Amino acid sequence: MKDAWVLFRATRSGPAGLVVLGVVVAAALLAPWLADSEALRAVNTVANPVWAGPGDWAPLGTDNLGRPIWVQLLFGARISLLVGVASTAVAIGIGLTVGLVAGFIGGWVDALLARFSEWFLVIPFIPLAIVLAAVLGPSLKNIIVVIGITSWPVTARLIRAQVLTLKERLYVERSRVLGASSVGAMVRHVLPNAMPLVIANTTLTVPIAILSETTLAFLGLGDPTRVSWGKMLEESFEAGSLTREAWWYYAPPGVCVVIVVLAFTMVGRALETVLDPRLRERRA
Repeated sequence: MKDAWVLFRATRSGPAGLVVLGVVVAAALLAPWLADSEALRAVNTVANPVWAGPGDWAPLGTDNLGRPIWVQLLFGARISLLVGVASTAVAIGIGLTVGLVAGFIGGWVDALLARFSEWFLVIPFIPLAIVLAAVLGPSLKNIIVVIGITSWPVTARLIRAQVLTLKERLYVERSRVLGASSVGAMVRHVLPNAMPLVIANTTLTVPIAILSETTLAFLGLGDPTRVSWGKMLEESFEAGSLTREAWWYYAPPGVCVVIVVLAFTMVGRALETVLDPRLRERRA
């Protein structure tokens, strides 16, 4: 573990991304203490100036309803991160299970699961997600489910490829000879050795999930009762922030999405380098 941290710190991009994520996560967790959520309700902002630019009254300005932008950013971070992490957990759970079973069992099971995952890969993500979100309805839980069940095939293919190599190892064959069941061999011997790949892939899947939530919310398929960065972008464009040149409404959520996606990507790439010796040698 100590050696892994030394290698991770040596990547430079990894610690930088980790610091950025730490700041964003801390701000999201402390949002109820840093700002008043009541300021997000239009009924409480009637007396506030609308379309006010950044200033002493509101550091990042206000929107068309007089709601402070910085308060929306803080509480929007909670939803965007929650959707990103939760939908990634769904995608990794499905992909890990499918990849393990397909790679270890092989035969017709592998062929069936491979065709099933390829079906998801063939269909463009955005149209499929839009259809599923429209069918299930606009709610936070449904958005998490939609992103999760449309994001697992890549993980499944990566895990399957890793398992095909791991199951040929001598210690796995010995466990089978000694009477271990397929499930036992997968859980005790194959899964632990596949976890480094799972960890790195998880870190790289979260930013994709955040971008997906932003896209769906921008298209009006997000939860209308929750503030997220994607919802802020949708409302800013609907309110005509571009024509009013109110950059303080649409720019901050867009910048936040870009920063968080880049930070997760930096950490994920660093973890890949640490956990995969071949990549470490190639990038040295």
